[in-house]
Amino acid sequence: MTGANVRVVVIGAGVVGSAVAAGLTRRGAQVTILEARHPGYGTSSTSVAWINANNKTPQEYFALNHAAVWAHHQLPGDWFFPTGNLEYAATAEHRELLEARVERLIGMGYPVERVTARRALALEPDLIPPPPGTEYVFFPVEAYVQPIRLLGRLLGEALDGGAELECGAEVTAIETSESGVKVTLADGRTFAGDVVVTCAGRWTEGVAALAGAQVPMLDPAVSGTVTNGFLVTTGPVPARLSRVLTTAGLNLRPDGGGRLLLQSLHLDGRADPAAPVPGDVLAEMLRLLPGVLRGTDGATVERAVVGQRAMPGDGLTVAGFADADRRVYTVATHSGVTLAPLLMGEVAGEVFGEESALLAPFRPGRFAEGTAGPAPTPARRPGQQ
Repeated sequence: MTGANVRVVVIGAGVVGSAVAAGLTRRGAQVTILEARHPGYGTSSTSVAWINANNKTPQEYFALNHAAVWAHHQLPGDWFFPTGNLEYAATAEHRELLEARVERLIGMGYPVERVTARRALALEPDLIPPPPGTEYVFFPVEAYVQPIRLLGRLLGEALDGGAELECGAEVTAIETSESGVKVTLADGRTFAGDVVVTCAGRWTEGVAALAGAQVPMLDPAVSGTVTNGFLVTTGPVPARLSRVLTTAGLNLRPDGGGRLLLQSLHLDGRADPAAPVPGDVLAEMLRLLPGVLRGTDGATVERAVVGQRAMPGDGLTVAGFADADRRVYTVATHSGVTLAPLLMGEVAGEVFGEESALLAPFRPGRFAEGTAGPAPTPARRPGQQ
């Protein structure tokens, strides 16, 4: 298959689907993007959007995310903030775990710096100094993005390259044959192509099944903290914060216009995607905030959501053809915002017959073969229950 002779139907207009569509148009493919609701409706709109490979295991998954961090640096724009991640550990348990992680990352060539308290305060002048003995680590190549702005960049490139976007396009059938693929919508319309690429996020299992593919996804309704987590955006506060800040009790980053995005992993066990964020959870996050960052007393909540992660059954990325005829390519990943700029080129290359060494360990066939590992246990920081 070459260039304009290739017709590709991409299912899903989140950050991953938009990236894949942009990569395909770069190669001259005729691309149609089918989105069941509107671009960014799913996980893309409820993401911490921290660009990192910091605690990604096993080695193959780390390598994929590490390459993706550099891919972001090659796609700069006003959505991308390459200011790094500052983490500090105040307890003996956290210090031990952080030191072990730092040693492992250094051994894998990941940029990381142990810094002094003075250096930490130079990086973040409004940081409330933790107790003496606290250890500080800076990850200089990490970043955060404004995810919907990144989505706009990727989707915009795809549309500029000739892709067509259909919203409200709920897929109900995927039929393959030796000559191609036909995708049918709930309203009866059909779209023909040579290949279909499913990028349906947490809906991947159902969409892939339409083509006879087995790609189990964890269900946010029943899987608790593995897939669900609270995300709280404050109103504007007069606090200086330039980067991702990671602590045992609260993670935070800037969110534009003086706002802060807050995450508190030890509270995520109460996250229910079918219910509003509880008032006492909001109160607890706002209580923790002034103990981390000066200038945040009296902060208010502007937005509070339960983020629902797109999590394959074994926690690892899925990328590859799901059928012997190479008509149905499936992408699903928990690290969608981090991986998107990398997947733009890697997935498009595979559609055109160029196998990616980075994606080779993550084929969907592992589920049908029974070689996929167990569902992940959510990572915990010291002091969390």
